[in-house]
Parts: sequence; C-alpha cells; structure tokens
Amino acid sequence: MTDTSKQETILGQLRGILEESSSVEPDWDSFCPQSTIESLGLDSLTILDLLYDIEEDIGIHLEAKEVLNVSTVGEIIDMLVAKGA
Repeated sequence: MTDTSKQETILGQLRGILEESSSVEPDWDSFCPQSTIESLGLDSLTILDLLYDIEEDIGIHLEAKEVLNVSTVGEIIDMLVAKGA
C-alpha cells in the first residue's frame, strides 16, 4: 500500500472516530488533512479520548505529549504513518 493510500485510509478511520466524539457539527464533507483540531471542536479531554479510540480502532499508540502541539488532522495522520499504520 502506498503512503497516499495509507493516508486516505487513516483519514477515513479518523473521520469515523471523530464523527462519534466531536462536540460540534463540523462540515464533514470538507474534512481533510488540512482540517484543524480547533474546527473539529476538540479540546484536551476529547483529544485524550481520540487517542484511546485511535489505539482501539487503528492499533497505534500515540502519547498525549506527542499530539499536544498538533494543529491539523494531517499531522496526526503523519504520526500514525510514521508509527506503522
């Protein structure tokens, strides 16, 4: 699987996870790697939930300190690909 197809697969998985946990109703049709964490309504507590869901659904463990300064979905995808997703 190419990196691009991995990224697209992970993007779809993240969208599914975030649709269930987001406290706001973002425009899911424009959900993409450039989508900001802020636009998705994620705060520090929901990010911790997101990390748990990522580990459960994707099988990759990310530390909270790793995503502390993340501002876009694409940055999370890059981390997951780098860890072997």
